[in-house]
Amino acid sequence: MRTHTHTDTHIRTYRHAHRHTHTHKHRHTRSHVVGTGTSGPPGGATASSAPPTAPAPSRNTGGGVRVPRAIGTDVTSAMEAAAVTVAQLRERGNAHFQAGDHAAALAAYTEALSLCDAGPERAVLHRNRAACYLKLVRAAGPARDLPAIEADGRDVKALFRRSQALQRLGRLDQAVTDLQRCLSLEPKNKAFQEALRALGSSMHEKTMSCTDSKVEQMFQILLDLKENDVDKKQKAAQNLIVLAREEAGAEKIFQSDGVRLLTQLLDTAKADLMLAALRTLVGLCSGHRSRTTAILAELGAPRLSAVLGVEHEQVSLAACNLLHVMFDSLKEGLQKDFRGKEDAVVLDSSKDLKLLIKHLLELLALEGASAHGRDNALNLLIKVVPRKSPKETNNSLSLWVIDQGLKKILEVGSTVSGSPGSLPVTENSRMSASVLLSKLYDDLKCDAERENFHQLCKDYVRSWFEGQDLAGKLRAIQTVSCLLQGPSDAGNRVLELEGIMDSVLSLCASVREAHQLVAVEALIHAADKAKRASFITANGVSLLKEIYKHSERDSIRIRALVGLCKLGSAGGTDFSMKQFAEGSTLKLAKQCRKWLCNEAMDVGTRRWAVEGLAYLTFDADVKEEFVEDKAALQAMFQLARSEDRSVLYAVASTLVNCTNSYDHEEPDPQMLELAKYAKQHIPEQHPKDKPDFVKRRVRKLLTAGVVSALACMVKSENPALTNSCRELISRVFLALVEEAEDRGGVVAQGGGKALIPLSLEGTEVGQTKAAQALAKITITSNPEMAFPGERIYEVVRPLVSLLHLQRTGLENFEGLMALTNLAGISERLRQKILKEKAVPMIEGYMFEEHELIRLAATECMCNMAMSREVQELFLAEGSDRLKLMVLYSGEEDEKLRRAASGTLAMLTALHPPICKRIPQVTVHWLEILQALLLSTSAELQHRGAVVVMNMVAAGRDVAEQLMASEVLEILSVLAKDKEKPRVAQAAKESLAQAVAYGLIQPNPEHA
Repeated sequence: MRTHTHTDTHIRTYRHAHRHTHTHKHRHTRSHVVGTGTSGPPGGATASSAPPTAPAPSRNTGGGVRVPRAIGTDVTSAMEAAAVTVAQLRERGNAHFQAGDHAAALAAYTEALSLCDAGPERAVLHRNRAACYLKLVRAAGPARDLPAIEADGRDVKALFRRSQALQRLGRLDQAVTDLQRCLSLEPKNKAFQEALRALGSSMHEKTMSCTDSKVEQMFQILLDLKENDVDKKQKAAQNLIVLAREEAGAEKIFQSDGVRLLTQLLDTAKADLMLAALRTLVGLCSGHRSRTTAILAELGAPRLSAVLGVEHEQVSLAACNLLHVMFDSLKEGLQKDFRGKEDAVVLDSSKDLKLLIKHLLELLALEGASAHGRDNALNLLIKVVPRKSPKETNNSLSLWVIDQGLKKILEVGSTVSGSPGSLPVTENSRMSASVLLSKLYDDLKCDAERENFHQLCKDYVRSWFEGQDLAGKLRAIQTVSCLLQGPSDAGNRVLELEGIMDSVLSLCASVREAHQLVAVEALIHAADKAKRASFITANGVSLLKEIYKHSERDSIRIRALVGLCKLGSAGGTDFSMKQFAEGSTLKLAKQCRKWLCNEAMDVGTRRWAVEGLAYLTFDADVKEEFVEDKAALQAMFQLARSEDRSVLYAVASTLVNCTNSYDHEEPDPQMLELAKYAKQHIPEQHPKDKPDFVKRRVRKLLTAGVVSALACMVKSENPALTNSCRELISRVFLALVEEAEDRGGVVAQGGGKALIPLSLEGTEVGQTKAAQALAKITITSNPEMAFPGERIYEVVRPLVSLLHLQRTGLENFEGLMALTNLAGISERLRQKILKEKAVPMIEGYMFEEHELIRLAATECMCNMAMSREVQELFLAEGSDRLKLMVLYSGEEDEKLRRAASGTLAMLTALHPPICKRIPQVTVHWLEILQALLLSTSAELQHRGAVVVMNMVAAGRDVAEQLMASEVLEILSVLAKDKEKPRVAQAAKESLAQAVAYGLIQPNPEHA
């Protein structure tokens, strides 16, 4: 098997800059497979009957080590005496057992065991003694009396007897395990089948009878108002929750009037009892649509909505979890035409879904609902309403929510904190509303649907702006900000309404802080949009500067500063486009860092400092100063871990800028000349954005702990972690693993674990970037250490996605290299790669014109060839796979020859029928094998010698063709080469087999 080490900058540099290296572990494995020789047991197979991959051990005809006769005789006599004694005792025990004297038989077997050392004999005695115990109805004996089973797991009699003993002891789960092992050894044994069936029935009855009493007892404890033992109640609640997680327990609770009792627990208004009830209901509803429907009918959507809106945060979160599970169970029914017997009574879940959604929408605008309850409702709507994939054609649920609840969502987005009659909201509420609006808008399929969305937004803003007092106008402007952060097209449309922009500019000069905050934030969000940037630059810059210089409130100044930052970064990374005077952006950035590090300020205000840096770090001078400021970096990472998740996008944007991980294409030189001739603007790169500077910045970020901060950001389930935000994080990770020496540190800090979800969810670009980062780690690290346990199997799908045709050549190449390393680890991983349908894509790249991609595909196929299914593909009728591999073994490219000949060695060793097919695929097969044998590369010679050895061992006809050619003479020479022992050994094996066939005469020199 191969592992690959390289630094991956661009695929064109791989030819000269990188070399494939083999770890000791993999080199040893490859040598074993291709048959470099391991000696077998004494008296093993001769050369003619030995497996083709394992040369037969040389035979010692001159006699072995001799034991002195006297000592040998004494030992033999003692062994015989002991054997007779054990045999006599066993026979005596058998006689007693047949006569029905089970106690005497037990004593005889026990005495025999004390004298016996032989493993097989002891197994028989243990088994016989267990039979005695069973007859004596001493069930405690057999359960501990069969250690021989551990030594010989194929002893079905012993297994069966132990299962009977365990059953009598009441250890039914262990008894089932033994019976299952019996059936795996003898699948058609009807006695075992019947015993397992009977045991299953008794277990079910025991479980049900036990569960009945448990359920009744737990509800009595929980509903007993006089019960004051808190620990007892907590234990009963926990037991109820655990029981509900199992299908049998959940069904028993449901059938035992459990829903009514759980409703009583909810109505107690006691947090601990409500939590127990909600978590138990989660178990009842999980994956069961008919039960979910019945529970919803019993509890009622209004009650569930009311529980979601309570002040107690944990109870609200538990209700949110229950509703999510209910949505999943109900939606699953809509997606499947047939759900089986348990759902036969359920006709349509869409009404129940809409009923729940309706109450969630009403909760959004309900003044009595708690702030976190409102956030939970928004999060639920984000998860369950929009389509998961564009492949789903039905967006009726989104259309229904827009018609019925868009105004209620905008009620949250337009809330002005602290104003009279405003809804209770958290720092995340408006951002969650923006995300929901954005997802609903993105779920629309045609212009008519989008136009309806725009019109509803305009009507809502007009209702607050036209003919309203100042409070109404503030609500209208806050709505504009919400839309600009979400569906920006809708925000721009509303911004164009008459009077809106003028009101924003005039309120920026208000003396009241709350009014200024709303107006400045709207101005900042509007500055994001290209249509408005020039207007705001002309009309708002002087105003923002005035606010920044003269306002006494830091909360206002920092927002004005962010507005200036956005306008100052309008040129992006173009060094020649400077909006402000030289040094102005550095001053703004310094002030942002100062506020960011000021822990005395509230988190919401400090978040705006990161927003400013997200724009200012387009300037390379700002990047350099920022990564040098360790306190500012730590402050930003601390904010990324805080509860205010609305900062995630700004943090990710700042890191993308610092690592230069945004997309940038090298301009075409001819187009540059044309642009110069036409006197058009040509973007210029900042000198400090060159690769050396970027590399140093990445190292400083790694030292500051950026990986753990990113991993924490990925864990967030907040709506602020949008697909766009995921993409930014993926870009940063890819930049962090660019250098091979940094990858171990990234993995150690949790980067490998964080990359897996990023590669499976988000935008296509984001998933690809994360998959490429995983590939880089897999290529140069030990995959079993980088992705321990089951995690290594989760890496396969992202890596296979890099093989798709729309990916770049570098992504294809790195995906193939990473899969090569995974395929060399275990058969289970190879099966996972097969399941992901990667083999046809790997084969396709074996025909690729680019030599490095072709080589990587061939090496990947070499390791995949260890799977039986892949081996069979090389024998498929009409397939040219084997022909291609033989021809590649004769190519001029030595690396390609090594990979192809290694695959042939693997195939001929593991699947002998392939040996007979090789002469049929091409007329050049003999000269290719001869060229391998005569190669100056010892590695190629060894591969060629092993292929020939396997072909000779596969059959006389093939061997005859080889011996009739120049191969015989070449093998004769190679067999004498003492400098290449592996090659010589393989050559000797081939010649010995030819002698056994009678094709050639034995040569004493090859003995």
